[in-house]
Amino acid sequence: MDVEAIVSAVVSGEATRRDFAALPLPESYRAVTVHKQDAEMFAGMESRDKDPRKSLHIEQVPVPELGPGEALVAVMASAVNYNTVWSSIFEPLPTFGFLERYGRLSPLAKRHDLPYHVIGSDLAGVVLRTGPGVNAWHPGDEVVAHCLSVELESSEGHNDTMLDPEQRIWGFETNFGGLAEIALVKSNQLMPKPRHLSWEEAAAPGLVNSTAYRQLVSRNGAGLKQGDNVLIWGASGGLGSYATQLALAGGANPICVVSSGQKADICRAMGAEAVIDRSAEGYRFWKDEHTQDRREWKRLGGRIRELTGGEDVDIVFEHPGRETFGASVYVTRKGGTIVTCASTSGYNHEYDNRYLWMSLKRIVGSHFANYREAWEANRLIAKGRIHPTLSRTYPLNETGQAAYDVHRNLHQGKVGVLCLAPHEGMGIRDHDLRARHIDAINRFRTTSAPTG
Repeated sequence: MDVEAIVSAVVSGEATRRDFAALPLPESYRAVTVHKQDAEMFAGMESRDKDPRKSLHIEQVPVPELGPGEALVAVMASAVNYNTVWSSIFEPLPTFGFLERYGRLSPLAKRHDLPYHVIGSDLAGVVLRTGPGVNAWHPGDEVVAHCLSVELESSEGHNDTMLDPEQRIWGFETNFGGLAEIALVKSNQLMPKPRHLSWEEAAAPGLVNSTAYRQLVSRNGAGLKQGDNVLIWGASGGLGSYATQLALAGGANPICVVSSGQKADICRAMGAEAVIDRSAEGYRFWKDEHTQDRREWKRLGGRIRELTGGEDVDIVFEHPGRETFGASVYVTRKGGTIVTCASTSGYNHEYDNRYLWMSLKRIVGSHFANYREAWEANRLIAKGRIHPTLSRTYPLNETGQAAYDVHRNLHQGKVGVLCLAPHEGMGIRDHDLRARHIDAINRFRTTSAPTG
């Protein structure tokens, strides 16, 4: 009943900060969890055969204690990321090791070390309670959350919070994540919800948009500049779709690599002119499990030059990893940058170092984003310069299917999850800004969507 009162207050659009502060907190809430006792359930299976629908649970869990510098948020919507998939199939390691290590940090952190893990690293919702020391946020504030959790007790994190020794990804390396009706976050994870977006649209960009911003735009990543040629692998996917938009918004030229004609059409709809359908053109970068094919690297390089007027790429936006990394190093121009944030096809990268050292190329590792980078990425969303790439939304009790879609690459863009929001299309406050961008907002939709 308490959850219903929260939803009613949010949906009314008239509840005040005092009203939200007066709402009683429920004792428990529905959440998507993995269980510690299930950690070996897929032992011996190939990754692609592991089924998130079998490991993800929807259950009632207790509302966690609120600590200093923290906030409890009513989650209206969330989204599925690759770390959702990794959590669900217990790769590369079960997440309970992360929770155990965090739990040893302090009595307050011990709350996270439980036999179940509430997962999810995105949310859009409404602040319900704030802990001692929180002054910038109040009950009733409509927010989104980025997923960087830091302690900042060490000097190492104060130039770049991503370097904090106690840096963790919320909902993956911490508990009480966003695929739930209520989430626990640190107050410095919160950012204003873009007013022209629905709850599910606002929840979709958080992790991937911030990751792409740091990787491509920030001085901590590739430092994108006007006129750069940028090779973007998986350019219509969760990460690549934001990289494509950021490149276009920054005056660069994205060369979008996709795996189907439909995905190529999406990239062109975003404004990209140079698109490579790697399936149609038959690229095979590995002759067998152990041997890469340099002729295919050279063929890709030639195709890129056809699309750029004879230029090589300044930046490669890397995240597939093992399958593509050798080609990425090869096709980058002399003095260029390969920036990598993931390894969805395998962690053991192989490349010919002659093409790196003798051509003065750089490989830059990039992981999520600090608060400032996430804030700037969210600001671009709020201004209508970058748009959500939501393609489909599932209810909370079908999160297993949503994660399965992402695991099997059956999706485009981002897959959303409705948590407390009764249906799609709710939470829109700025209808004028939305109307100006409605086609871009709905660009990735594969099912019927609200039109504003």
